[in-house]
Amino acid sequence: MSVDAIALVPGPNFTRALGKPFMSHERPFVVIIPAEGTPAAIVPNLELGTWELVGFEGAVFDWMDQKGYDSAFASLAAHMPLRSLAVEGQVMRVFVSKALTNAMPDLQIVDAEREISGLRIIKTDADIAALQAAIDISERALERVISEVRVGQTEKQIEQALIQALFAEGAASLAFAPIVAAGDNSAQPHGKARAEYQIKPGDALLFDFGARKNGFAADITRTFFVGEVSDEGRAVYDTVLRANLEGFKACCPGASAHDIDDAVTNVLEASPYANRIRTKTGHGLGRDVHEAPYIMRGNHQKILPGMVWTNEPGLYDLGNFGVRIEDDVLVTEDGCRSLTSFPKDLTIIGR
Repeated sequence: MSVDAIALVPGPNFTRALGKPFMSHERPFVVIIPAEGTPAAIVPNLELGTWELVGFEGAVFDWMDQKGYDSAFASLAAHMPLRSLAVEGQVMRVFVSKALTNAMPDLQIVDAEREISGLRIIKTDADIAALQAAIDISERALERVISEVRVGQTEKQIEQALIQALFAEGAASLAFAPIVAAGDNSAQPHGKARAEYQIKPGDALLFDFGARKNGFAADITRTFFVGEVSDEGRAVYDTVLRANLEGFKACCPGASAHDIDDAVTNVLEASPYANRIRTKTGHGLGRDVHEAPYIMRGNHQKILPGMVWTNEPGLYDLGNFGVRIEDDVLVTEDGCRSLTSFPKDLTIIGR
C-alpha cells in the first residue's frame, strides 16, 4: 500500500504510538504521520497541557470549542497537503473523515485497518507481561466472587460483586462490561445481568469478563453450575471442554486461524449439540478486547509466535442454558501456552 501519510485517532494504536491514552469524544483529535518528514497533529485546545507530556515533535494545530475545528484542518492542509491518507477503518469516525476531506477535497482516504493494527499483532515481552497482569487480576477476582455465590442472589448482585473484586485486586479499569448470566440468560452469548432474576439450583452461571491493566485487556469466560448439575448440563460442558482442549492442540506456528477454528468446531459439530453452535472460536487480544487474528473458518491468516488469541468455544440452547469456556492463548515458537490458569473442570458452586 502506497499512501502519503497515516492518520491515527485516539484508540489502541494512538496509545501505542504516543505512549499515553487520550479520550475519543466529540472533539477531533488526529495525528498525521507522513511517509517523509515530521508528523503533525490536530489537538483540542483543552488537551494541550496533557499533550505536552507526549513530547511530540511536529506541528500542532489546536482549536477551541467556541470557534470550531475547521480552521485547524485548513491549517493542516496548508502545512501538509496530501493526496492519499491511510486511516483505521474501525476507529476513524465519519465526522473526522469529513473534516479532512473538506479541508483537502482531492484527498483519497484508504481503509488500512488491517495494516495499521497489524503492527501490534505480535506482542512484545512487555505486552505479554501486561496481559498476564490483567489476567492474574481477573482470576483472583473470580475466585473471590464464586466463593460467595449463593442461591437467591440476582445476576446483578453477582455482577456488582465481580466489578468490586476486579478493582480490589488491582484493575485499572474494566476491559469491557462484564457478562454475568444464569439459567436461560446464559444461552445468550452476550447476555446482560438481570436485576430481577434470582439464581436457583441447577442453573448454569456464566462469567465473561476481564480487567484492564497497563493498557492491556484480559478476556476470560468460565461457566459454573449452581448447587447441582443435570446430566444434560454435564454432557454439554464436557463437549465444550473437549473443544477448548482441541484448540490448544491445533495451535502452532504456521497453522492458520481457519485450521484452529475447524479443529475446535469439528468437536462441537460431531456432538449431539451441533445445533447450539452460534459463534466462532475466538479473536485476538491485546490493547483491544477484539483484534486480529480472528479465529474462524475462512480466515487463512497464519498464526505466528507472539500472537495472542482467545480460545472460547461455546454451545447455546436458547431458552435453556449455555456453556462457554474461554482461555487467553499465547502462540510460542513450538506451540502455545495458556495465559489463563483458572481451573476448567466442571465446578458446582453456591451449595
